[in-house]
Amino acid sequence: MNGGGDVNGLRFDPTKPLDVIALGRLCIDLNANETGRPLEDVVTFTRYLGGSPANIAVGAARLGLKTGFIGKVADDPFGRFIVRYLREAGIDTSGVVTDAPGSVTGLTFTEMKSPEEGRIYMYRENVADLNLAPNEVSEEYLGSTKALLISGTALARSPSREAVFVALDYARRHGAVVVFDLDYRPYTWSSPEETAVYYKLAAEKSDVVIGTREEFDRLERFDPPSRGDDETTARRLFAHRARLVIVKHGKAGSVAYTRNGQRVVGPVFPARVVKPFGAGDAYAAALLYDLLRGWALERCLTYGSAAAAIVISRHSCSDAMPTAEEIEAYIRQVQSGQGAGA
Repeated sequence: MNGGGDVNGLRFDPTKPLDVIALGRLCIDLNANETGRPLEDVVTFTRYLGGSPANIAVGAARLGLKTGFIGKVADDPFGRFIVRYLREAGIDTSGVVTDAPGSVTGLTFTEMKSPEEGRIYMYRENVADLNLAPNEVSEEYLGSTKALLISGTALARSPSREAVFVALDYARRHGAVVVFDLDYRPYTWSSPEETAVYYKLAAEKSDVVIGTREEFDRLERFDPPSRGDDETTARRLFAHRARLVIVKHGKAGSVAYTRNGQRVVGPVFPARVVKPFGAGDAYAAALLYDLLRGWALERCLTYGSAAAAIVISRHSCSDAMPTAEEIEAYIRQVQSGQGAGA
């Protein structure tokens, strides 16, 4: 991986053995096998590794990045499945710890009424991943990575939120690029005000901030109204540590801003949609891969958008993460006029 240059305002240390460590939610996705019906009528589900940072880690590893994870799993069969899955995906799990008996693995059920209409139902009470404690975060481990990816859901409760800030400070101390994926989920937060406080604290310490327009609006709850203006949002974060801010607009694509004044609009790729989930995780994984390779921002956003289109055309999120060859083939296919076919 390219690491020594200052690309897009970011500098990755080429001497670090790991490309990225992800931190946060490790759970189980149970995706409905029967589509076109409400969840109460679904009989069978397929089990997958879940959790946005877990999906991003799998996607990054599949693209060839040397990837690690910091998190906590329950002392139950699902927790053991998660650790085994990560290892089989080539992800270093030395930062993953097992919780004391009593906590559970978070479950997410996905409803797929149609390609455009679907909901997720999260069961997040007493989950192990939110029990990650600050003293379970290794400074030595974080000193071994070029980048740290943190996820907004890990900020929802203590002690996980304190563990995130410890990890963030260790990463900064050792020169890692900090990437903050806002990843808002309403299930665990107690109020919009709480979300805004901790999102803002983390965003102001991060080098790259990625989120949907709606997620940035939550972050800016106490700021003067930006009225949904992406440039205003980026400028506010550039007053702190941020070098790159990416605002996602779903079917309308994405817009990236750099501290040095670049504004790049990401393309939108056609997709044969199976489920409306997982696009953001695939986008983030491909973006990390591209940034670490030192690619121009236009190419980074193109890869991210193509990866997102591929994942929403498949049944799972983690298992669906594409290889670099699949992304490149898909881009060529679309550019040749063959349309969606992933």
